[in-house]
Amino acid sequence: MRATGLSSATVSNVVTDLVADGLVAEAGLLDSDGGRPRTLLEVRPGYAQVAGVDIGETHVQVGLFDWTLDTLATATYPMDTGRPDPEVLAGLVTTGIEEVTAKAGADPAALLGVGVGVPGAVRPDGAVHAPTLGWSGVPFDALLRPHIAAPLHLDNCARTLGQAEMWRGAGRGADRAIVALLAVGVGAAVATGTPGGVASTTSEWGHTVIEAGGAPCRCGSRGCLEAYVGAEAILDHYGRLPGAPELRGGGTEAKVAALVADAARPGAAADTVRWTAEYLGIGIANLINLLSPDRVILSGWVSGAMGPTMLPAVRDAVRRHALDYLAAGTVLELGRLGPDAVALGAATLPVHGLLAAGERTG
Repeated sequence: MRATGLSSATVSNVVTDLVADGLVAEAGLLDSDGGRPRTLLEVRPGYAQVAGVDIGETHVQVGLFDWTLDTLATATYPMDTGRPDPEVLAGLVTTGIEEVTAKAGADPAALLGVGVGVPGAVRPDGAVHAPTLGWSGVPFDALLRPHIAAPLHLDNCARTLGQAEMWRGAGRGADRAIVALLAVGVGAAVATGTPGGVASTTSEWGHTVIEAGGAPCRCGSRGCLEAYVGAEAILDHYGRLPGAPELRGGGTEAKVAALVADAARPGAAADTVRWTAEYLGIGIANLINLLSPDRVILSGWVSGAMGPTMLPAVRDAVRRHALDYLAAGTVLELGRLGPDAVALGAATLPVHGLLAAGERTG
């Protein structure tokens, strides 16, 4: 009641409605120092199931989650980087939903909803502008909707990831957290705790210039952060170092994993990790100087692969480039949501929709 500012009578009425609707259930009694024992409540995982979809540059991942956002099943489809055909990706999404619901014995039409996170901006009409995929005004919503029986939600993947980290991950309890999504592309969400929940907005952090006239970026500019800490930029830098042995693996994610493994000993891989950490630290320092967050969270599959190895060097670079009094109030850590983080972020969309509307929609 203290957190909501509502009266005890109002809270009691709301809880009664939630129990009646099946969202929460009584979970026993807690002895009190005086008066009647207090009733414990818990969210009912079986109330509903939701699907979350991560449209990445290297894969499409579909996850099925329960009402508490615990993972029930996943399906991942690797793809080549480049400019994927939207219709092909839409087909992978529908195939993935069929696969994960079959694994869990769920009815696709009975899902609370399907959330789809895309690496770009989603317009009100469902058109997607995603430069990393080569998309400009692609009607992805229209490609998906005829094949998905449950309510469909599309949004920017960095924004939904920020919401997920605030709900269930490293952002819990933060007043203002910046969640960095590190993959082939680079983005960031600014997530703030509000009395009504979490507000998450995106920024084109990856296309802020950190070196005038620097490395060419696929956006057409030069010196963008993404041209130094995006997965392909990291591999390109490694490949240009004298004597760098060829990395094992047939895809971008496999090559980054091999680079991290080789970085355990001196050589080109270890030098590349330090180089990446320096530029990433500069980019984070800029965020700290601009926005003064209390947390910066590194998420995305590149962070999952490289984060544990390069985090000390990133922290050192932040210390050298951020203003002392601002950096002192900022905690830098890795995301806690694991490899399903972006799909989980997308799954928060239908859950948030239910919480906002107070009832199932669609």
